[in-house]
Amino acid sequence: MKITNDIRYIGVNDHAIDLFEGQYEVPNGMAYNSYVILDEQVAVFDTVDANFGEEWMEKLAAVLEGRTPDYLIVQHMEPDHSSNITRFAQVYPGAKIVASAKAFTMMKQFFGEDYPDRRMVVGEGDTLSLGRHELVFVTAPMVHWPEVIVTYDRTDKVLFSADAFGKFGALDVEEDWACEARRYYVGIVGKYGAPVQTLLKKAAGLDIQTICPLHGPVLTEDLGYYLGLYNTWSSYGVETEGVVIAYTSVYGNTKQAALQLAALLEARGCPKVAVNDLARCDMAEAVEDAFRYGKLVLATTTYNGGIFPFMQTFIDHLTEHSFQNRTVGLIENGSWAPTAAKVMAKKLEGCKNLTFAENVVSIRSALNADSTAKLEALADELCREWQK
Repeated sequence: MKITNDIRYIGVNDHAIDLFEGQYEVPNGMAYNSYVILDEQVAVFDTVDANFGEEWMEKLAAVLEGRTPDYLIVQHMEPDHSSNITRFAQVYPGAKIVASAKAFTMMKQFFGEDYPDRRMVVGEGDTLSLGRHELVFVTAPMVHWPEVIVTYDRTDKVLFSADAFGKFGALDVEEDWACEARRYYVGIVGKYGAPVQTLLKKAAGLDIQTICPLHGPVLTEDLGYYLGLYNTWSSYGVETEGVVIAYTSVYGNTKQAALQLAALLEARGCPKVAVNDLARCDMAEAVEDAFRYGKLVLATTTYNGGIFPFMQTFIDHLTEHSFQNRTVGLIENGSWAPTAAKVMAKKLEGCKNLTFAENVVSIRSALNADSTAKLEALADELCREWQK
């Protein structure tokens, strides 16, 4: 694929994968992106997953048309991007390896080799001229590994963005960008909002016309849209007004309360209500919803003196990914000693800027007049700004 007159795409599509990073469902596969700049000197950007080494090398050779690459620029050392460094280095012994100091340390760890005789260590603001193209290296530590660099091509105004602006899904499948990019961001990068904000500030000083990520499509139009979403996500802002209800239920009574609350919210003008049964939904989708919307209701049974396991896992995902800046409502159920609300609140103590709803709904086995009235009060509280 031709990106500009001198830049080519040589990535691959993976439709054999079932779980990305061993946990994220990717029904539409995954793309591992790699790029080449053909100038007086030739630079290759990153490699691909180990399972696609032969295909990638064939694509690289086809683009080179007999030329020899001068540089392999390694922006990120996760194996889905770095696994073919050794293969590349053997086939092209004259090429220099360009990466951050931390990346070379990781190469030694992964491959037992850090290329002392052919390595070029780069850091913030370093440049590399390929002839017509001048590359500027920008450090991006913890977006989302510590060794990451991104690269700006001043000539064609292209940002090679490593894992930033990536998404789930192979490139030969048509799908909405935001949905799978959001799930990708929250799951893969979401904990590191502050480093992403730092990178966005650096990017704001560049004239960017094209973004070339290591996953997902090359972005060429309406870049403000993508940059705006990344700013919202990395600042833990509210992308969509609405309420997420995440529940677990053993015999259906807590589910009934969750669905009844959803109906009450909609009747009061809530712009969007998303309901997730944590035992059955894609957990990553539920976590994505919690970061997308401004308000979250957690509803679960008291279980072994604590909370139901799927709810425990869900809250662990929230805290692990730096959940913050949200309103949280609590619904608990218990036949003899309901304590789930207290346990959930305790587990969220480390999260920043959470506002807990005053109305906590406590159900004794099944909804009755008192707990239904509490549901009504919780719905009123959550919908105050939307009620006409």
